Amino acid sequence: MKKWRLPEETGIFAVLIVVAAVLSIMSPTFRTLDNGLVLLVNGTVIAFLALGQTFVLLTGGIDLSTGANVAMTGVVGALFMQAGLPWPAAAVLAVAVGTLLGVANGLLIHYLRIPPFIVTFSTQGVALAIPLIITGANSVAVKDPGFSWIGQGRIAGIPLPVLLLAIAAVLAALFLKMTRPGVHVYAYGGNKAAARLSGVNLARTTVLVYAVSGFCGGMGGLIATSRLMVGFPSTGTGNELFYSIAAAVVGGISLFGGTGSVLGAMIGAVLIAVVSNGMNVLNVQSYWQSLVIGLIILVGVSFDTLRRYRAGKPILRRSTGATPSGPAASGSPSTSLSAQQRR
Repeated sequence: MKKWRLPEETGIFAVLIVVAAVLSIMSPTFRTLDNGLVLLVNGTVIAFLALGQTFVLLTGGIDLSTGANVAMTGVVGALFMQAGLPWPAAAVLAVAVGTLLGVANGLLIHYLRIPPFIVTFSTQGVALAIPLIITGANSVAVKDPGFSWIGQGRIAGIPLPVLLLAIAAVLAALFLKMTRPGVHVYAYGGNKAAARLSGVNLARTTVLVYAVSGFCGGMGGLIATSRLMVGFPSTGTGNELFYSIAAAVVGGISLFGGTGSVLGAMIGAVLIAVVSNGMNVLNVQSYWQSLVIGLIILVGVSFDTLRRYRAGKPILRRSTGATPSGPAASGSPSTSLSAQQRR
């Protein structure tokens, strides 16, 4: 009989419950429904970035351009509306621009063999400069009231940004678990050489994950701009990048690739939002947030590491270029990733 084990996301979920309980005791305002909705809405941009970062990290890469993508797409969308485009068309085009940034990252990483850190750090600078150049470092007001629905609208009392995030997260989870390209993402991160020998199209997979990250950055830019009804060239250039990576990593996404789930990343994003909101409600100075979040990451990761050690789970190692032998090389991506996909 198969031994039952706790889900991989148990550690970070337990930390989330403890933190929420402590903050609820410390502040009656924190546990109100209105504050809960504010917390979720404020966390949607980070969560979208974490969702895109999840795809990239699963391949062993990293995307440093996501925060800058938020600023670029927000300003571009505002400029499209200023030029007379209807807000739905402007929104679609802005997200398309963000997706194209991700595609460019993927193409550069795969075909020029440049490390993801260098490529995305460079495109981060480009994406930061574009809105500053085209606006002269000025904000762009959005005058179309319909655009506010993306960031401020509600359906059945639920904020639209939260619904959009939930739909995106469910689709992403199903994609990674139920489709061949999703299995290939895990295969790429688990063992790149074995994935190539098993028939995984590395170019397509690389472009795909960075395109998803770019798309999520674009969605973050739309939501942030819609909530403020102003396109700020500096939007998304604060702690968003750090928080998005932290949310994914503390949620169980391995920095070495091949391990993790969308659910874990979303729990991590909620934890970041809970801590940030709770400290704001308690009137704690903002620069303490990074310290507290860093400690929570350490505790959460330590808990998961200890649990995996006690469960006897092997540590995944990525191939560094030598041709692999044994089952990893000859088996299909679906076979080699069965453990991750059953999670």
